[in-house]
Amino acid sequence: MAHKDRQIHHFGHHEEYHLEIPDMVDDRFKVESRLGAGSFGVLHEGVNVETNQPVAIKLEPGNCRVQQLQDEYRIYRLLGGAAGFPNVYYYGHKGGYNIMVMDLLGPNLDELFGLCDHQFSQKTVAMLAKRMLRLLQVVHDLGLIYRDVKPDNFLIGRPKTDTANALFMIDFGMSKPYRDEKTGAHIPFRERGCISGTARYMSLNAHEGGEQSRRDDLESLGYVLLYLLRGSLPWQGVKEANQEAKYERIEELKRKTSIAQLCAGFTVEFSIYLHYVRKLKFDEDPDYAFCVSLFDKALKRLDAQDDEEYDWMLINDGKGWEASERKKKEPLMLTY
Repeated sequence: MAHKDRQIHHFGHHEEYHLEIPDMVDDRFKVESRLGAGSFGVLHEGVNVETNQPVAIKLEPGNCRVQQLQDEYRIYRLLGGAAGFPNVYYYGHKGGYNIMVMDLLGPNLDELFGLCDHQFSQKTVAMLAKRMLRLLQVVHDLGLIYRDVKPDNFLIGRPKTDTANALFMIDFGMSKPYRDEKTGAHIPFRERGCISGTARYMSLNAHEGGEQSRRDDLESLGYVLLYLLRGSLPWQGVKEANQEAKYERIEELKRKTSIAQLCAGFTVEFSIYLHYVRKLKFDEDPDYAFCVSLFDKALKRLDAQDDEEYDWMLINDGKGWEASERKKKEPLMLTY
């Protein structure tokens, strides 16, 4: 099988590792086809041979410079399998890898977006907004900020399961506490720290290298929602000589584009949301209920119900996104 081959995996920071993917993990989990790779390492599909349950197996080289998997595992344990977060079944080490085994989920929002010709209806985006806000609130209530809100990190469940179209949040490699673990006090604001996140969606404060807090996650969510509504954002496709110049140009365009321009043609609640989150103070408690209520109002204005019927369920003559997947040779899910 392909996964048994000794191969060079390219990960973050231009590191290379000559590591063989193990066949089994913890004598329970059989490692099967590769789903994708990224800065974290490599992701494989697998199966629990005792229960026949499909799983995702995340492998991080044990000697890479930046190790995140153990911290991510701790966060999943803190979340405790709450609704909208995958269960984790194992964390350990084998064959030079740190390994985490978790629920296998379906495609992410960016992949579903592509299957819908890069345009979601306002109804679908409003329903997603409510759920994404609630997931972020769960994370924030644990004293953590996420710091990388993007469509790739929100997935739906696997087909033909009870959670087939439920929304899940994954990938906590960038997360960090925003409260002192001993005192519970909010961390202080610092200027000119390191920039973290995805440039397309990061907050204006994050562009400046400012210490991030809950408001930054919520502002990033606003840009994700507008991306899903519009099909693209005005600062996409920027080409500069280096990454620093590119980030500066993206920030410039983000500041120059008014909220009215961004939200033109959509119900007013999307504009109200972005105005609200941009005005939040660094350590202010966001009013999540207010934010969710905005998207309830948007649905009412659209004369739509929150019936959990999303655009990706209606494509392919009502057969849904699964009919698209069957046309593909590669699995849809490439990130975790």
